[in-house]
This record gives sequence, C-alpha cells and structure tokens, in this order.
Amino acid sequence: MIKRILVTGGAGFLGSHLCDRLVAAGHDVLCLDNFFTSQKSNIAHLLGKPNFELIRHDVIHPLYLEVDEIFNLACPAAPGHYQYNPIKTMKTSVMGAINVLGLAKRVKAKVFHASTSEVYGDPEVHPQPESYRGSVNPIGPRACYDEGKRAAETLMFDYHRSNGVDIRVVRIFNTYGPRMHPYDGRVVSNFIRQALRGEDITLYGDGSQTRSFCYVDDLLDGFMAAMAGTDSGPINLGNPGEFTVRELAELVVEISGSSSQIIQSRPLPADDPLQRRPDITRARSHLGWEPRIPLRQGLERTIAWFRSIDMDQYRPPTPNY
Repeated sequence: MIKRILVTGGAGFLGSHLCDRLVAAGHDVLCLDNFFTSQKSNIAHLLGKPNFELIRHDVIHPLYLEVDEIFNLACPAAPGHYQYNPIKTMKTSVMGAINVLGLAKRVKAKVFHASTSEVYGDPEVHPQPESYRGSVNPIGPRACYDEGKRAAETLMFDYHRSNGVDIRVVRIFNTYGPRMHPYDGRVVSNFIRQALRGEDITLYGDGSQTRSFCYVDDLLDGFMAAMAGTDSGPINLGNPGEFTVRELAELVVEISGSSSQIIQSRPLPADDPLQRRPDITRARSHLGWEPRIPLRQGLERTIAWFRSIDMDQYRPPTPNY
C-alpha cells in the first residue's frame, strides 16, 4: 500500500538514506529539513522524482500536513554541533517531538522516533540493555542532547498512553557510512578525512574508550523492521561488535593506505562515555534483526565514498568539529 510518509531531518546522513528506501518503495515522501547540519546534495538525486517533495522547515515550529507515517530524525547528532547551540538542540528534541506528536494525534499517523544510545550516558552497565535507565549528567555540556532525547522519549510514551498515538522508539548506537558530513566531528568521519589528507589522526584521551559501529544499511534495515513491527520500544539498534577508538584509527589508516600518524592530542571531553555497546537481544527477538556488515567492509565502502567527493565543497556547519 502506498503511504504518505514524512521524514523530519530527511536531508541528513540517516534521513537521506531512509528517503531513498521509501521513494524506491513507491511511497509519497515528504522530506523536511532546516539544513543546519544536513546537505541538499544528499537528496539532490531525488528532487526530480514525482513521489518526493522537499520542505524547508524547522521542527520547533508546528507542522500542518496530512500524512500516514512519520519518521522523526531531526536533531544535530554530533557533539560539536549540538553543543554549538545547546538551547536550540533541546528545543529541537522537545518541541520537535511535541509538534510531531501533535500532528500524529490529529491525523492518526504512526510515529517512528530516532532516539539515541546517549540516553544511557556514561553507562555503569555493560553492554546496555533497554531496561538500563542510564547515568546522565543533567547539567553537563552533553546534557542538551542526552536529556533532550530522554525528554522526547517521555513525550512519545505519554502521547502513546494518553492519546493512543502509535509509536516506535529506537535507540541508535554509533552509525557510519556514505553521506556522513566530512566535518561532523564524529570519530569515523574525522579519522577518514584526516587519513585521506595525510594529516595526523587525533585521538581524544588515549584512545582506549570503546564504541560500537553499525553500517548505515544495517541500521536502515532495523528502521524498516521496527516500523513494520508491533513493539513500541524502546529498542536498541546498533552493532554489538566493540572496538577501541585507537583500533578504529589503525583500521582506517590500514584500509586507506594513509601515511598518517596516530597521535594523542586532546583530553577526553567532559562526560564522554568510556564504553558503548548495545545489547540487541530485544531487536533480535522482536524484530528478527541484527547487523550483517563487518566493520572492515563498512569502512571500505565509506572510505571509497569519501574519496569520491570533493571535501572542499563541504562547509563545517559550526566552528566545533
């Protein structure tokens, strides 16, 4: 059945890949974005499609549309970007959720909400299951994002309980792949950009902190499974493979054939999680989902994409990257 589907943040890294899938499936897709950290080039190839429409709009303002489903992905997700204007970040998460849910309540649309592993903060439980309530500093420099996303989850479930809004909440762990902004400040894009330019690869701390890296195609499979399923969530989506940041840097240097040196140049940022790994038991049992693409293969694809673009044509969205 053809549906009218709204994707907020639809021109971003994940949103553009999602729009690709939905357009290819024949749905009428409304891509909404304010282009703070996203790129019009991500969705330029879709602009001529009869079932794709681009709307320049900020989700902190009300939405007046007629849709069947909503994928709520709007929010800057890299620390340098969301800390650049922390109040606006909180508004995007909280007021954006209120506006999306108000629309969904009015038109009886199903809502998919992209939450984050950052709701777990610097975890005291490892790996992190959905039942873990987290260890978040509510007044720290990352709180605008962490607490904003936690509040958005609260709103999702309150609208579900109070107004019967049909919701799907997923918690996304580190994801990478083509269309990452070269200056988004995330560890994968930072390392690849530095390696391809022969610059020193800079580690925060000693590089012993761990992350789990999920390739974008795997994550999008999880999105589709969650939206088609019956579990309101929250459900972790991520790759349970765990690597130190230093191991990631070494792998990027190896695959790219770079002469870059790996150096420890900056202290670990405040409240930066020391460990991050999803427990995906619920996704396996409720959605039949688990990632398939190993880190080396995903990095090969991502590095190939970075080689194919002119990084000088990309503007850092904020001074913090």
